[in-house]
Amino acid sequence: MSTSQIITIAVAVLVVAAIGLVLTGVRRKDVRGVGSLARETRKKDRGKVNPEAMTGRQVEAAASASRSVVLAAPKAEIEPWSPPDAEALGVTRRQFFNRASVTLMSASLGGFGAAVIAFLWKGSSGGFGSKITIGNIDDVIGQIRSNKGFYYVPQARAWITEYPREGLSKAKAVYGAQTAVFSGLEAGVMALYQKCPHLGCRVPQCASSQWFECPCHGSQYNRVGEKKGGPAPRGMDHFGVSVANGILVVDTGTVFGGPPIGTNTTGQEAEGPHCVGGGH
Repeated sequence: MSTSQIITIAVAVLVVAAIGLVLTGVRRKDVRGVGSLARETRKKDRGKVNPEAMTGRQVEAAASASRSVVLAAPKAEIEPWSPPDAEALGVTRRQFFNRASVTLMSASLGGFGAAVIAFLWKGSSGGFGSKITIGNIDDVIGQIRSNKGFYYVPQARAWITEYPREGLSKAKAVYGAQTAVFSGLEAGVMALYQKCPHLGCRVPQCASSQWFECPCHGSQYNRVGEKKGGPAPRGMDHFGVSVANGILVVDTGTVFGGPPIGTNTTGQEAEGPHCVGGGH
């Protein structure tokens, strides 16, 4: 290779190297300008420009510290307790409900007691439980005979039947202690409570047998209420009777127990077919 060729190749290499250096320097300058901080900014971060101003990092640190600080509430002063004024307070809710409950319960019991007393009280109007005027004794006996031996008085819940005078001697030994009942027998009548002594069924008369015959369990009584058959524990119960100035009065306020089983002061037997149980 000649000397001129060597020189030409060396010049070309130098030119290419120079161009590469120039291009490398320009690229480095562009990158430095985009990604790096300005010189003035770097001086402020180092505190060389306006040392009293806070840096961004310091601002962030201060904000973080302020968020982590818990402010304590001011201490409250506790005033001494004083009882409330009873007049100003009035009635508490508990007192109101307690008093209302007691009042309602008392009113209910009072109403119930008044109803019971009114039911049991012997009224002066002539209702059951008081003395009931039936009428003239002769008229009552006439009513008994016209009704074939029986006369029912709804107000007294009683049957009025005629008692034969020939049975008074036997009746005195059975009913003598029941003065009010025996006085009615002496007047010729007997007042019988309508309830059966067995279980309290209303006992009707049997016109054919001339007895009282209970349709519930078959207890039977003669015309003056003395037991003749069935499960009843005694004869029919009685009411006291009084006669003043010919007026018959039945006292339904007191019930006298019927005569014991086996009593038969009148000797009356069944006068026809029975209404309960059949037979004669």
